[in-house]
Amino acid sequence: MSRGRRPLRIGNASGFYGDRFSAFEEMLTGGPLDVLTGDYLAELTMLILGRDRLKSPELGYAKTFLRQLEQSLGLARERGVRIVANAGGLNPAGLADAIRTLAAEAGVPVSVAHVEGDDLMPFAEGALTANAYLGGAGITACLRAGADVVVTGRVTDAALVSGPAAWWFDWAPDDHDRLAGAVVAGHVLECGTQSTGGNYSFFTAHDVRRPGFPLAEIAEDGSSVITKHPGTGGVVSVGTVTAQLLYETQGPRYLGPDVTARLDTVRLAQEGEDRVAITGVVGEPPPPTLKVGVTRIGGWRNEVVFVLTGLDIEEKAALVQAQLADALSQVATADWTLARTDHEDARTEETASAMLRLVVRDPSPDRVGRTLTSEAVELALASYPGFHVTSPPGPAQPYGVFTSSAVPSATVPHVAVLPDGTRHPVPPVPALPVPALPVPALPAPALPLPVAPAVPVSGAAARPTAPAGSAPAGPTLRVPLGRLAGARSGDKGGDANIGVWVESDEAWEWLHTTLTAEELQALLPETAGLAVTRHLLPHLRALNFTVAGILGDGVASAHRFDPQAKALGEWLRARHVDIPARLLPTHLPLTPEGTAP
Repeated sequence: MSRGRRPLRIGNASGFYGDRFSAFEEMLTGGPLDVLTGDYLAELTMLILGRDRLKSPELGYAKTFLRQLEQSLGLARERGVRIVANAGGLNPAGLADAIRTLAAEAGVPVSVAHVEGDDLMPFAEGALTANAYLGGAGITACLRAGADVVVTGRVTDAALVSGPAAWWFDWAPDDHDRLAGAVVAGHVLECGTQSTGGNYSFFTAHDVRRPGFPLAEIAEDGSSVITKHPGTGGVVSVGTVTAQLLYETQGPRYLGPDVTARLDTVRLAQEGEDRVAITGVVGEPPPPTLKVGVTRIGGWRNEVVFVLTGLDIEEKAALVQAQLADALSQVATADWTLARTDHEDARTEETASAMLRLVVRDPSPDRVGRTLTSEAVELALASYPGFHVTSPPGPAQPYGVFTSSAVPSATVPHVAVLPDGTRHPVPPVPALPVPALPVPALPAPALPLPVAPAVPVSGAAARPTAPAGSAPAGPTLRVPLGRLAGARSGDKGGDANIGVWVESDEAWEWLHTTLTAEELQALLPETAGLAVTRHLLPHLRALNFTVAGILGDGVASAHRFDPQAKALGEWLRARHVDIPARLLPTHLPLTPEGTAP
């Protein structure tokens, strides 16, 4: 039954397992809410919870959430706020029971329900966890049955918002546009303060020392306004919302178990201070399959970081590698990385030093354990001058592997366990034909764009060149791309995505003609040899790149220095390109070399 058609006020108090502990209380006391959500699950979290479950079958859920409820459950009940969280992880039934025990001890009369069926173990040989990404319909059923608290296992992050919205407005499964609007709002909220100024490219323009957590006012037609409680820190702007919309997404179709949201139809508008309206979202039927995230123990790893100070950095690094060559010959993989953090004629010892990182992996913990790392330390008096390491030798640590697959939706037993214990099966959404994706309409420039002439370059020094057939029509400045564009990047298993956006139509015309997939690879040499796919989102003035395989077996494998690709976009923004001077926010003076000072 509809709740009177007024907008649903739904907030977020957690973007990951380990987020700000006080956020639940802050959101409940900061202003009115109807529903408060918490997102605790990620690929790495599932591996952590899987190892917890090996220790005890009673574990497997996010214990932090339970501790937060100790402080906030009574407050939520007093204020009439429903709580929805995926903190159930691998054991939502166990968490639901723990909440009931907590409520009884505290004398807080609440009804608790949970959603299960996502756990597909046993799934495949060697799998530690295997969980299907469920939609929001189970959450909807629990709320319709009167639940004050709903905990789930592995649902999509956005389902924590779309499920309550479908309950609030009594949407049907085929209300695709409305559901898609709620999914987009859910995607903006899911990472907490990332939509209120956290991790934002243009952070220097705002006070983001302690951003408030976000909330959405969702209307009956699926449109929404993203905002935050009055007086909280941070900022909600078209830029912060755009950045979060691009985070960990791939193509224009944002696939989900309840609906497919078309990101290329999203329109944003600044409606007021800290208020951004989201409209125009088009929804399509969901795919006939569900994504399944699978984690495994991939083997054992260890690492040593050598500090190289002063002169002859390259030669010092070569000496260490030669001295350890025999010891590493029996190890499955040994990766060396030299980070040149040193500065010439440095005023401090730390800034005169570089870091040489050795990472070893092997199926056996013995081959990469203390025996190996001790051999590194035994060089202390027999290697390069100034030898020292950042920490003493440590034992081998297990590392994880994340893979994803798909299973037919009809084979997954999505079940809402209602407050009275009734098991309510949730039928899969019928699969329907999906229309072909139209080619985005790109505006033609009203005037010739001032671009730099093409200069043949190769290798690591390669830079974006002017599009074919264009001609220089004005001065350019060689400056970091980030002087004009924002970016946000993240991980999807072994792949990474980089979203890049600009804030004006003129800048968009330049961006989409200049920053091709090939040019991105030239700017980021570490992507060479990998498949890079570019997607255009003209309404957001944004490009979204997917870099396949750059993260190896995913975050839990610690394949890269930046294993979740969190800073890949900031690296891109730091690379220098030729940008038309008139597009830059402030016209920087041109040096004799044609670069910005």
